[in-house]
Amino acid sequence: MKTKITAFAAAALMTLTACDNLTSEQRTVVGVTGGAAAGLIAAEALDANKNWRIIAALAGAAAGTIVAQNQATNTCAYARGDGTYYEAPCP
Repeated sequence: MKTKITAFAAAALMTLTACDNLTSEQRTVVGVTGGAAAGLIAAEALDANKNWRIIAALAGAAAGTIVAQNQATNTCAYARGDGTYYEAPCP
């Protein structure tokens, strides 16, 4: 099972390197898909039940969308340590 997960993760990583010249909408779709897959892979690796796998996939999709949108605007979020954050250009 771990070999399947490793192979899928490697294939996903190679696919994401080809995302340099995508539109904002295409980048969002890639973020949603990649995030959902990553959440599902993590749930599978932890032997989660069916309900937790769905929750992990949805959470991964949400995180992937945020990452994709931040890459589109080249804006990063930084934590202040008190529960708030600020946005600034990515380094």
